[in-house]
Parts: sequence; structure tokens; C-alpha cells
Amino acid sequence: MGEYLVKGPNKQELQQFINALLEDIKVLEVMIEKGLIESNVSRIGVEQELSLINQYYQPANKAMQILAKINQDRFKTELATFNLEINLPPLLFTGDCLSQYEKLLCDDIHKIRKTGREFGADAVITGILPSIRKSDLSEGNLSPVGRYHLLNQSLSALRGEPYQIRIEGTDQLITKHDNHMLESCNNSFQIHLQIPPNEFASYYNWAQAISAPVLAAATNSPLLFGKRLWRETRIALFEQSVDTRKPGYEPNQSSPRVYFGREWLKNSVTELFRDDVARHRVILQSDLIDSSPEKLEAGLIPDLSALVVHNSTIYRWNRACYGKTEGKPHLRIENRYLPAGPTVVDEIANAAFWLGLMNGITDRYKNVKDIMDFDHARANFITAARLGLEAKFNWMDKGMISAKELILKELLPIAEKGLKKAQLEKSDINRYLGILKNRVKNGKTGSHWLLDSFNKAKKEVTGEAAILAVTASMVKNQKMAMPVHTWPSVDQSVAESYASSYREIGQIMSKDVYGVKVTDIIDLAANIMDWKNIRHIPVEDEEGNLAGLVTSGMFLKFLARSYGKLQKMIPVSEIMIKAPITVTPETSTGTAVEIMLTNKIGCLPVVRGKKLVGIVTENDFVRISQKLFDPFKDIT
Repeated sequence: MGEYLVKGPNKQELQQFINALLEDIKVLEVMIEKGLIESNVSRIGVEQELSLINQYYQPANKAMQILAKINQDRFKTELATFNLEINLPPLLFTGDCLSQYEKLLCDDIHKIRKTGREFGADAVITGILPSIRKSDLSEGNLSPVGRYHLLNQSLSALRGEPYQIRIEGTDQLITKHDNHMLESCNNSFQIHLQIPPNEFASYYNWAQAISAPVLAAATNSPLLFGKRLWRETRIALFEQSVDTRKPGYEPNQSSPRVYFGREWLKNSVTELFRDDVARHRVILQSDLIDSSPEKLEAGLIPDLSALVVHNSTIYRWNRACYGKTEGKPHLRIENRYLPAGPTVVDEIANAAFWLGLMNGITDRYKNVKDIMDFDHARANFITAARLGLEAKFNWMDKGMISAKELILKELLPIAEKGLKKAQLEKSDINRYLGILKNRVKNGKTGSHWLLDSFNKAKKEVTGEAAILAVTASMVKNQKMAMPVHTWPSVDQSVAESYASSYREIGQIMSKDVYGVKVTDIIDLAANIMDWKNIRHIPVEDEEGNLAGLVTSGMFLKFLARSYGKLQKMIPVSEIMIKAPITVTPETSTGTAVEIMLTNKIGCLPVVRGKKLVGIVTENDFVRISQKLFDPFKDIT
């Protein structure tokens, strides 16, 4: 997709582009009928997305500097300037292709890390960077590439209002965002497999059916904004972060741009492309559109560039793709649902499982649409994303079966046969499938490790500190190149992660804040402060904006003026501080301490815009000093 220069459509050019898009689909049908699509070769491909972090384990906007320094074509931009992508060259699906990819990825990630050090950055492969914050998702962090800005503008215009995110797991995330950048939280490990055109429908349906168990074995994204959500939160986040449908849409009239599908594929890959054109408006177009019918008539192989551009804006979890390798046209399935990480060897193990299953498809499963309801396949996929290896699937004639049992007893043997059929190295088959088997048997995916480590760290430090401690430990373990099922839990000795976790107020503030409304009586405020043993209580107006602050000292003064009798029916607005000094979550801890000392105050409400998001008091700094002997070292 990167080779096409894209732009937003205007009315006349849009009509021309749509005409070219329709022609491309017709030409593809002709090419398939005439046997012009390569069918006697099997190739695979890999795309690796990753996050860049600074010395404090938080996003580092250094992608453009690193890319300029490396200056190699297979290193690409991603949506945000704290993400990068590696596109590896296609390999024949045979021999030592998997271990070749492992070495290439390790070398390329090492190259990014080595170059990143020059700019104060490191790299981490993770489905969602646990330490990413909503403040990192501003349009200012969009990569300076026209395609990303056009996508942001087009999708936001179609949406017409802020994106609404609602994901429920152990915790609940409800938030809104006014741009496309929520997608940049996600990093995936994408696998491509070339498919014979005449068998595309069978293989595609099988790919859909196995999506749930393959995902369950690979989950690695359970944390977002400090919330414990789905085992693979990327699935819900991506679907909602580019959903241009407005609330109240009719389900039968609209489909999201990120989705699993609606039904089994019946005959040809062109059914998928026709459906996507019918359901989704064109939001990008290219100047490099040629006439596919003219090229084909002249005996040339067309690029089908209009189809490729439009297809790049539709994000099926199993996406059909057209392309050319060494001048020969091919069709492939792109597996888009697997997360990045936890290590390169874990990713290659995931690839081995999926590729083996795809190549090990039996005659029985080539007709999967006849023995499994599509709704079961789709429901299984969502269940896998929610629960990982704890999921149970409705699987063909077996009824309900646990993910672990299905993978260990039925699917791993199929995957092994599939890899042997492709004549992969025996040592590679044993190594990668052995890693996946042990991961499943132990129930220790990346998401399992992250949740266990986060829960353990939360018992010792604040939630924000726990997030950074987990991120620091993840980076440390990842660099040891051991598969995730062998990782120790969070390393409490990573002192840097704790020290760095107190750099900003958002990392030490209390989020569980008790407050009152401006119309509430002061007796309510007094009782809440007494019950909860707190000395400060914020006051909000009816719109939920911070309006004031009440302190225990104010009650003492009020009692003195009232001769020791609390007049219960007086609203808190009568005694509150009407313009309290505030800070934002990004205010440095040193600055906040200086503000409190200079103004001789004991607390600071923390706001984003006008909304209260937390409160920090002198007691929070005492708590830090109990964890770190010098709480303000290196943060002032």
C-alpha cells in the first residue's frame, strides 16, 4: 500500500476512482478465469509493528529520526510517531523460512534499538504498550505522512462526532476521543499466506474458523490506560476506534470498517471485494490509477491499484489481498488479529501454528461452511478476545469445548502435519510448536503474564507505578529472548521503573475521589470527610466541571464564625474556594511540590480541561517517600 500516493477524493475524481475500482474487480475475475493468477507457489510474509519508549518506559516520538538514520526501505512509519513497522521480504513457505524470519526480526529490532539509543529511545514489541496514556493520542503525534492525516480527516468526518469507547473486563473503560489516534495504541504481528485462487474460498473460510483458537493461544494486550480489560483488548479497541457509524445505526444497513465478517465465502475472493465496495464509502484515492482493462488486453499484468487502495481502508481481521511478486500476480490472506510480542520467538511460534493449520486443512475442513455455523465462528472469535485460553468454543460437531482442549488435542496435530507437508525443517517444527504447546498447557500467554504481574505490583505501589514496573519488566524479559511461558513475574527490583513512575502528577494522584456538588449542603461534605478520613473535597457544578474546593480548615473557620454550631442547610458554594489552584496529569511532580510549598496549600485538584480527574495531597508525597527514600530525586 505504501507505494501509492493517496489523497482525499473530490467529486469528479471520486467518480473516476470508483469506475476504476469497479473495473479492477471485473479484471480480477477475468484473470482468475483465465488462470493468470499464480497458483503453484506458496509464499509467506510478515509485518512487525512495535512501540518506541523513552527512559521512563513511556511513548517516545522518535520514529522519524530513527527512520532517517536507518534509511532502509523495509522500515516504515505507522500511524503515530511513537510506532514503527518492519516489512520483511516474502519467503517460500518451506525449509527454514520460520527461523529465517526469527533472525531477520531480531536483527531488525536490534537495529532499531541501537539507532534509538542515539535519540533516547528504545523499542518494545507489545500488543498495547501498558504505559500509553490518553494524552499521547493527540493529533500532534500523528506521523507526518499524508495518508495518515487523510485517514484521520476522512474517518472523523464520516463519524461526525467523538469516537465512543466502551470495553468491559475486570475493570471498565468508558471514554471518548475526537480523533483517529486511538488506533495507534495497537501493535500487531501480521502474517501473509499466498493462496491458490481456485481454492481461495475454502482456505478463507477455514482461516475464519480457526481465528478463535489461534487468537486464544496468542493474547498479549489486556491493559489499556491502567484498566484490566479483554485478554486481547486490541480487538475491541480497533473496532471501536475507527467505527464511523453513528449511535443508533441500523445493524442491517451499516458495517464497521474493522470486522470479522457476516457470512461464509461462497465461491470467489471477488465476493469479498464486491461486498466491501458495496458497504464502505471510498475515503482515499490515488493519482497512480491505470486502466486495468487496457493493460490486460495488452498482455500486461495490471496493478489493480484502485482495488488495492480501497482494500487498505477496510480492516477485516482476515483480509484478502492482491499483489505482485517478481512481476507475477497472486492472492493471499493477511492474518491481522495477532498481537505483537511478547517476544520474537513467541510471534514465530504463533505464525507456525497458524501456517501449519492453514496448510494442514483436511478435505473435511475444506467444506467448513457445511459443518459449522458462521455465527459460531464469529462468536468464538469475540470470546477468544475476551477470555483467551479460558474461553470455550462452539466447535463443529464437538459442541462446546475449551480452548485448551481444542488446541492441544485437535489443532496442534493438524498444524504439525501442515508444516511437515510444507517440508519445513524438523527442528523448526519441534521448536516453535513446542513453545506454543507449553504456553497453552501452562496457560501462560502474554496477557496472563501481564495481568498477574500488574496485580502483584499493585499490592506494592500505586496503579500508575505498577504499570511502569510491569512495562519495565516486560522490556527486560523480552530482551532475554525467552518465550513468555518461562518468564518470571514482575521484577520488583527494577528501581528505575518506580523512580520514573513519580515524574508526573498523573502517576501519583488519587483517582478514587470523593466529591460534592455546588448545591449540596455543607453537612454532607463534612460527613463524607469524616467518614473517609480526608481533609479536602472537590466541588463540581451540574455539568461535572470543577467549581471549587472545600478543606477541613474551612469548616473550623465556619464553626468559629457560627459559634460552634454547623448550620446544616447552607450549600457548600457558600464556603468553598471558588478558584482553586489546579494542575494537569502531565504536570511534573517537582512543579507540583513547588506550587504547594509556594502557596502553602495541602492539595491540588488535577484536571483535564475543566473536568476533575484526580487529586494529589501532601499525604501522597509522604507515601512516595515511604517507597523511595528520596522521592524527589531526578524529578525536580
